[in-house]
Amino acid sequence: MKKIYFLSDIHLGAKTINNPLEHERRVVRFLDSIKNDASEIYLMGDIIDYWFEYKKVVPRGFTRFLGKISELTDMGIKVFWFTGNHDIWIFDYIPQETGATIYLKPIIKEIMGKRFYLAHGDGLGDDSLGYKFIHKFFRNKICQKLFSGIHPRWTVSLAHYWSKKSRLGGTVETFLGEDKEHLVQFSKDMAKTSDIDFFIYGHRHIMLDLMISRKSRVIILGDWINLFSYAVFDGENMWLEQFEEEINNDVNEDINISIAF
Repeated sequence: MKKIYFLSDIHLGAKTINNPLEHERRVVRFLDSIKNDASEIYLMGDIIDYWFEYKKVVPRGFTRFLGKISELTDMGIKVFWFTGNHDIWIFDYIPQETGATIYLKPIIKEIMGKRFYLAHGDGLGDDSLGYKFIHKFFRNKICQKLFSGIHPRWTVSLAHYWSKKSRLGGTVETFLGEDKEHLVQFSKDMAKTSDIDFFIYGHRHIMLDLMISRKSRVIILGDWINLFSYAVFDGENMWLEQFEEEINNDVNEDINISIAF
């Protein structure tokens, strides 16, 4: 039986990655390794560290990755791309050129008889006014139009500076506990009124497999900066894996991986 794959937070082009080209090749090698047994691939947001499509030009780079997505869809593999808080400004170029289906918001979907809640995860369960303002500002059509009028030499540099500063100024992502994880609390609340088997998220850069009820599980997919992780669903079982070819054992001794049943 064909499998379903989920991965997120690749952050292609991020300035905190030492070798962005090798990073992209690594992701392409993974996609190439699963193309013969995958029926669907879900890219759960922040796939590109910064992306803004203009009407007549597209950002530089990512040709290997976008070419591989095009190859997969040409083979009949369905690719679903959820925008995150870094690649929020995907419009029509990527879906038209690669054949990927783009989702701008969370969805509930039945896959092989199981119900999935699928989302990047940013903002879910987070009631902070600052985030809500930024989220509405970035998604506002007028603001997007005004932003597109600024020369890319300024906007691209600003976006990468902001992203790099945020990443370098942050702490190593670790599981905060059920009572402090916004995505876990959001999922628990939703599970009370909705029949969901799997809640699938990115965003947090941790690997988490957590039972929140007798039926429902929360899966947080990790990332492709340190963990090189993904989830697999075969119709009955769901599990997290890491792309072993790329894991540096010395680095991963310090990486927190939380799996709870």
